[in-house]
Amino acid sequence: MCTQTYIVPALENHHFRTRMPLLFQAPKRVSAFPGEKMGAPQDRIHADRIQSAIATGGAARSALVASWRRSAELHGLDPTEPGSVRTLSENEFRIAFERMDRLVNIAQASMDRLYMAVGGVGCCVLLADNNGVPVERRGAAGDDETFYRWGLWTGAVWSEESEGTNGIGTCIVEQRALTIHREQHFHTRNIGLSCTVAPIHDHRGHLMAALDVSSCRADLTEAFAQLISVAVIDAARLIEAENFRQAFPDARIMLAPTPDRTGGALIAVDKDDLVIGATRAARLALELDDEALAGALPAADLLGMPADPREDMAESERGVILRALARAEGNISAAAQLLGISRATLHRKLNRLKIIRSH
Repeated sequence: MCTQTYIVPALENHHFRTRMPLLFQAPKRVSAFPGEKMGAPQDRIHADRIQSAIATGGAARSALVASWRRSAELHGLDPTEPGSVRTLSENEFRIAFERMDRLVNIAQASMDRLYMAVGGVGCCVLLADNNGVPVERRGAAGDDETFYRWGLWTGAVWSEESEGTNGIGTCIVEQRALTIHREQHFHTRNIGLSCTVAPIHDHRGHLMAALDVSSCRADLTEAFAQLISVAVIDAARLIEAENFRQAFPDARIMLAPTPDRTGGALIAVDKDDLVIGATRAARLALELDDEALAGALPAADLLGMPADPREDMAESERGVILRALARAEGNISAAAQLLGISRATLHRKLNRLKIIRSH
């Protein structure tokens, strides 16, 4: 098939972050024809497979078929529909980018590391907002034309409502890490893609973004995509944790006790040892919600520490005295002065709390 081409200004090296307006531009030379065109018989086979799975009640047994059903029945999409991935206007993209700018900054190092791990096997890395629009990407310059044709670019709309079952859009709907591999996509025009995605939640547990690694290589197997999934989940967890820390800059960030010991279950504890924040993983594991966190929730109650108020007070007093002794380099008189008490009073407290001083 003959295709038209057009020329736009060249991109800067986008292995690293570029200025926002350049992120939305196409590569220097790119075909206007998106994706990979299947023949009519193959289109029909793919569509029939989807319709058969839906008709036989597969949606009740399979998350994938449930997504196909949403695509067909809720969003009214046709698997064989021609066309390309919808893209935002420049102004729409600017608004989307500015809304995500803080998270984009937080995600830089994690996206760089992830790209270093997967870029060599022909993958690109995308950070999409909760509407399914990539606002930041990593990819090899030599692959720009290919990825742009497939819609793996900033400003494309990969919501399930627009594109049916796909990595980014389905991850956002189901709020879980997943891989949509080739023929698992709803649209026939997308079945050359393999997309592995993990959600990123904000400090209140709401979904705010999705981190995606995509490939359009025919030799990328589903088993290898599952290996990529481990790296994607780890990177998304690091981004989510750093966003959580920045949301509570004056709090202590602690790992919450969970059955699976997931590193994403974090709580924020203030100077009074009250829990003031929790990640989505911690909220699910500890059955916390905004109402619980708005009240006075002692960290000790969540972390399995002593529940006796007298023990809490003793531990707090012990900590204050130990910090004063450390600042005074073990000098009793100086520590007493820091605490605003007499030397004799400090001696009594040391004995009562069984604090042994080093000589």
